[in-house]
Amino acid sequence: MTLSACGGGQETAASPSPASPATSAAGENKLAAMVPDNIKADGKLLVGVDASYPPNESVDPATQKIVGWDVELVDAVAKKLGLTAEFENAGFDTIIPGLTSGKYEMGASSFTDNKEREAVVDFVTYYSAGTAWAALKGNPKAVNVDDACGKKIGVQQGTVQVDDIKARSEKCTAAGKPAIDVVVRKQQTEVNADLVSGKIDAMLADSPIVGYAVKQTGGKLEIIGQAYDTAPYGFAISKNSGQLKEAVQGALKEMMADGSYKAILEKAGVEAGAITDPVINGAQG
Repeated sequence: MTLSACGGGQETAASPSPASPATSAAGENKLAAMVPDNIKADGKLLVGVDASYPPNESVDPATQKIVGWDVELVDAVAKKLGLTAEFENAGFDTIIPGLTSGKYEMGASSFTDNKEREAVVDFVTYYSAGTAWAALKGNPKAVNVDDACGKKIGVQQGTVQVDDIKARSEKCTAAGKPAIDVVVRKQQTEVNADLVSGKIDAMLADSPIVGYAVKQTGGKLEIIGQAYDTAPYGFAISKNSGQLKEAVQGALKEMMADGSYKAILEKAGVEAGAITDPVINGAQG
């Protein structure tokens, strides 16, 4: 199954819940009442996450805790549901199977909400992201996003970008041009490192991840072309989780109304992808 973007280690880390503006006790109680009893039982929301996708989700090297704006959103949502989020770092392509098997109660790992995934799990949308490309500063290998034939391009396994780059390579060969040399890595951070070291000519990933990589490398990288294929991120939830998806949707709506949602995005510098109306299973087409 094609997923979205991330890879991961095996450590488990819980992130502290950030303070959020107070909401009415009635509102919180209504949302908490929608949480299935088996999840309420221990007061925890078990969340699968591939923490190799900064700034969305990553491991803080100083504390070994899972951090990121995606993580902060989940913490705040869990708090509104009367729960504490507990995160487990996992391989990206193992999270949805972990939801269907009951290992996790939510998946929060920059999942693009698409029809293929909706056939297996439900999604509550919370952000809008596209695909972006980056190359070394000055684009020394003259990579053209629309004609990368013969170039060495990096991508993370299990992501929607894998299908994207493979389709582009097939167009190259169909036109009698050399195929794209696709370099697939387990973690996005490995793809970033390959590009900085010159092992690949360019990379593609979700737009906030590419923007952050450019920023964090101190001018060694630059975005090439324009972001495209904008689609919603969604929190993944098992289809056997009762009203949990409606409860999560309600919590996000409250956060959008009280300003705490926008504050989390602004702190990370990713507010350009903010949405105003979270929906259940919002994939297009």
